[in-house]
Amino acid sequence: MARYIYQYPDWTYFTWQEDAVGPLLGGVRHLQGRIMGRMSALGFALQAEAVLVTLTLDVVRSSEIEGERLNYEQVRSSIARRLGMNVAGMVPSDRYTEGVVEMTLDATQNHLMPLTEDRLFGWHAALFPTGRSGLYAIEVGRYRTGEMQVVSGAMGKERVHYEAPAAHTMKAEMDAFLAWFNGDSGIDPVLKAVIAHFWFIIIHPFDDGNGRIARAITDMQLARSDGSAQRFYSMSSRILVERKRYYEVLQQAQHSSGDITEWLLWSLHCLKSALLTTESTLQVILRKAEFWQKHSDTPLNDRQRVVLNKLLDGFEGKLRSSKWAKLAKCSSDTALRDIKDLVGRGILRQEGMGGRSTSYVLAGW
Repeated sequence: MARYIYQYPDWTYFTWQEDAVGPLLGGVRHLQGRIMGRMSALGFALQAEAVLVTLTLDVVRSSEIEGERLNYEQVRSSIARRLGMNVAGMVPSDRYTEGVVEMTLDATQNHLMPLTEDRLFGWHAALFPTGRSGLYAIEVGRYRTGEMQVVSGAMGKERVHYEAPAAHTMKAEMDAFLAWFNGDSGIDPVLKAVIAHFWFIIIHPFDDGNGRIARAITDMQLARSDGSAQRFYSMSSRILVERKRYYEVLQQAQHSSGDITEWLLWSLHCLKSALLTTESTLQVILRKAEFWQKHSDTPLNDRQRVVLNKLLDGFEGKLRSSKWAKLAKCSSDTALRDIKDLVGRGILRQEGMGGRSTSYVLAGW
């Protein structure tokens, strides 16, 4: 079996092909600058809206990569509360959601603070508030003391995808990683973000949650590269789209002798796609702002504002009166009155022939 990268002497002396990586890195840096420039030209309210959308997606998608499905509204509400934002439709969040949000916000909003062992332990404890991962008790808020294998397949037919460094090396390996991460390595800050992700995943220092923490560390370093705590793009959202390839490239790089060119190229392509997606997201936010500016003097109740915001954010499926009642937490009769009021004002228009097939869309949208 091929050796793992950490089994080579001086394994953290990573190398790559500069002529392949350099041009792509330059393109990513250009896109970063363009997006930060466009965002800085927006008003405070629009910037806050963009940050809320980005962070919500980042938290939801990062967990989804690991097969954990979080409630979008709970995540959004938790982030809004912690950032002091007053948004419509806030809902209470469970302990697990609060923990994931807490880690993400600490990584991005406090990106200039050193990454320490104690801070990592706090993130890990926040991810596993009950001390369990599913049905199993795990070591929480400390480096693992047992050996670690990444496996798949049914019992008796398991396939080992990766075997991490021995448990007794965790302290030394993580001390070296943290010293590098907090120091001035002379590497471009974006490259440092994707190298940090790879390095941390190779060590796999915790019983569980390594992927989510690796992505939080990546976001932290990307915030440093932007020089801003305001997050306008989500790498986790893009990784989810390319999840199969993500694991393939990781598996390939974990057996290299130190050359991580393929990992850097894939990560930079992923980041470039995330930045391009943000430009589309910005258009949605600008159109939403235009809508509310146009209707700034229109008398609307809270239920109508909640559902209209859902439509403006890209509501999936058909909006029928029954769906409105569910979203607005009201009776069917109240939902129908709210809808007819908006149709009468020319804000919504009816689709369908009537009856159960009737649905509603934003007029002129």
